[in-house]
Amino acid sequence: MREVILLATLFGVYSAGRQFAANHTSSAYDHAREVLSWQNWLHLPSEAAVQQAALQTPQLVESANLYYASVHAPLTGAVLLWLSIWRPKAYPHVRWTIAALTGLALIGHIIFPLAPPRMMPGFVDTGLRFGQSVYGPDASGGVVNQFAAMPSLHVGWAALIALSMILITRTRWRWLWLLHPIITFGVVVVTANHYWLDGIVVLILLAVSLPLLLRPGLRPAPRHDRPLPVKSVAREAALK
Repeated sequence: MREVILLATLFGVYSAGRQFAANHTSSAYDHAREVLSWQNWLHLPSEAAVQQAALQTPQLVESANLYYASVHAPLTGAVLLWLSIWRPKAYPHVRWTIAALTGLALIGHIIFPLAPPRMMPGFVDTGLRFGQSVYGPDASGGVVNQFAAMPSLHVGWAALIALSMILITRTRWRWLWLLHPIITFGVVVVTANHYWLDGIVVLILLAVSLPLLLRPGLRPAPRHDRPLPVKSVAREAALK
């Protein structure tokens, strides 16, 4: 209950900040043109070209829409719940790192309102085209600030969850968690919800937040460092 209240409070503060940022959208489209210009200068691939190639396979785009809408928050919440129950010592590391990353992202949303690619000429709003939109046709409607594209928390949270699970768990399959941020990055581009730079900037912010994650106590102690159960100690003593 304490964690639910804490996370709900943090989410409330974040939502209020996004709504404040939504009132300052006059420069959002100018910023979008600037981002596209910067990406062209950096010779990053054209998101419009990537999207047009993906649209040749409608099932792929529909899957991307579904992933964008239904995986981001539920999977993050499920991992946090799992950590709080099964890795309680590591959980605070992840919780405060995600809070710091989200706070830094909120600063970006406030000082750099940005229209997502789907609102720009040459792009397709795949959510609207396939009837899977989580925002609707009106950019100014709803409770969500649609001009909070920079940086992308979809990519940031996915990368943090993947990194956390790779560091905390020991199964050989843990490296499959890398697929989550990779797929997420591709999804936000194909659906025209974010630019390449939105994902790159949030990964830089995640790197800045990593000291909170990598504090002592994140990983479980190796097996040879763990104290032996009482029965094992007694058995070893008897053998000696």
